[in-house]
Amino acid sequence: MTPQPQQRSGRLGIGIIGAGRVGPVLGAALAGAGHAIVGVAAVSEASRERADVMLPGAPILDIPLLIERSELVLLAVPSTELAALVDGLAATGAWQPGQLVIHTAPGFGIGVLAPALAAGAIPLAVHPAMSFTGSSIDISRLAGTYFAVTAPSPVLPIGQALVVEMGGEPVVVAEADRAAYAEAIETATTFSSAIVDQATGILSSIGVPSPGRMLAPLVRSSVENALQRAVGPIDPFTAAGL
Repeated sequence: MTPQPQQRSGRLGIGIIGAGRVGPVLGAALAGAGHAIVGVAAVSEASRERADVMLPGAPILDIPLLIERSELVLLAVPSTELAALVDGLAATGAWQPGQLVIHTAPGFGIGVLAPALAAGAIPLAVHPAMSFTGSSIDISRLAGTYFAVTAPSPVLPIGQALVVEMGGEPVVVAEADRAAYAEAIETATTFSSAIVDQATGILSSIGVPSPGRMLAPLVRSSVENALQRAVGPIDPFTAAGL
C-alpha cells in the first residue's frame, strides 16, 4: 500500500545523495523555488567542490544523518549503484515514513525504491531529459526541459509539481515503459555525441580551425529540423496567429 503524502508546508528540507553533474543542479533549482537544502552526501574531492559551488553553504553530511534530517531525499547516483544503495539503507532502518524519496535514473521506475516504500517512504522516479555539465549553466537549461515522472497515482502530482518548480515539463512514463524510455535517451545522447566528435575530428585533421564553432549552426539546424519532422508540420497561418 502506498503511503499517503503527509500534510506539509510548501518548503521542504532536501537532502542530496550524489554530487555528480545532476544532483547539485537539481538541488540548486529546488532551492531557487524556495526549498531548503539540508545537506549533501559527497565522497570525492571533485564532488565536494561541485557541491560547494552549486550549493554554497550546504553542509557535507554522512548519508544516515542526511536522511534523518530530510523530508525529501534526492538520489542522484549512477544507475548501477542505485539498487544496492536503497536496499542497504533499508537494512539499516534509515528510511522514514512519509519521507519523499526521488531517484533520477532513467531506466528505473519506482520498483527499485521498493525497500524504501516498505519502510513507509513515498517513492518517485524523476529523470530530466537533458545532458548536464554540472555547472550553473544547467539551471537555465532546465526551463522547458521534459522530465519523465513515474510514481504511484496518489502521489504523482507531487512529482509533477516538483518538476514544474524546477522549471521543467513533467511527462508521465509508466513503470513498464521506463526501460524503453531509457533506451531512447541513451540512443539520442550517444548518437549525437558520437557524430559531433567524428565530424569535428575530420575537420581538425584537414586543418579547419575551430571545427566545433563551424559545425554548431549546422548541427543545431539539422537537429531542429529532425525534431520538427517528429512533431509534424506546422500550419503557417496558425503559427502566424491568423
